[in-house]
Amino acid sequence: MKKQLLLFIYLIPLITMAQTKNFLDVPYLETSAKVDTLVAPDKIYLSITINEQDSKGRTSVEKQENEMAKELKALGIDVEKQLKIKDLSSNFKNYFLRSKTVLKSKQFSLLVYDGLTAGKVMAALEDIGIANTYLEKTEYSKMDQLELELKTKAVKKAKEKAVALTTALDQKVGAAIHIQDNSQPYYRSVARPKLEMRAMAVDAVAEPLDVGFEKISVESSVQVTFKLL
Repeated sequence: MKKQLLLFIYLIPLITMAQTKNFLDVPYLETSAKVDTLVAPDKIYLSITINEQDSKGRTSVEKQENEMAKELKALGIDVEKQLKIKDLSSNFKNYFLRSKTVLKSKQFSLLVYDGLTAGKVMAALEDIGIANTYLEKTEYSKMDQLELELKTKAVKKAKEKAVALTTALDQKVGAAIHIQDNSQPYYRSVARPKLEMRAMAVDAVAEPLDVGFEKISVESSVQVTFKLL
């Protein structure tokens, strides 16, 4: 059994070399292609923080929360589906050291679907004294489908390049014998542009502009090896 195992281990490099040699013996052409596109985000997340300290303890978190919900509903927002609690806290641990009043805070994440609604939310919350609001992140809801479409286009583009390169040589492109996807997984992290977002809500009288958010850049890259006939 030991001898068989040692023999197998010895043969692995030889098998690998043989496979590599067979691959190189086949006439082939390797091409690469990249496609990209821009897509408008359709999921916009706003972070909203309600803090009793902002009102010096005169207005409770619960009261501000109810006022916020009323304003959001007036804008046609489904509070139960689009508003989620992210965090809640209080300064109770510092009660005996520095303060005689326990102040609470609550952080929410609000989902809206366009820039105009985001601007209206900022303005409405500013009117009721909730100013600690910023853009958390933006997303595109059909990103998985879009990435697959881009990969398909990239592979087709790679084949078109292969055909163009071999036409002058009176050769034909055969089946793909190796495909490598070099695309990077999509990940978007948005910094907190507080100044930009608050500028939309500074003037409580004027309506926010119907301006969309910056489009998301998505790309796909592949490398394909074709057998030549």
